[in-house]
Amino acid sequence: MYYTDRGIEELESRRAEEDLGVEWLCDRMRTFIDLHPQFESAVDQLATFLARDDEDDE
Repeated sequence: MYYTDRGIEELESRRAEEDLGVEWLCDRMRTFIDLHPQFESAVDQLATFLARDDEDDE
């Protein structure tokens, strides 16, 4: 397990029973960037990855 998986596991355990929408996720990502602008690039890359997840990899 990667060190960063701890946060993912916490998210899953705390929010697994909830129905979360894309709007909620986008709002939380924007808030995170406002608080931590040094991670703007990484958050943007994650958002792009999630947005394009249904595309076929060639």
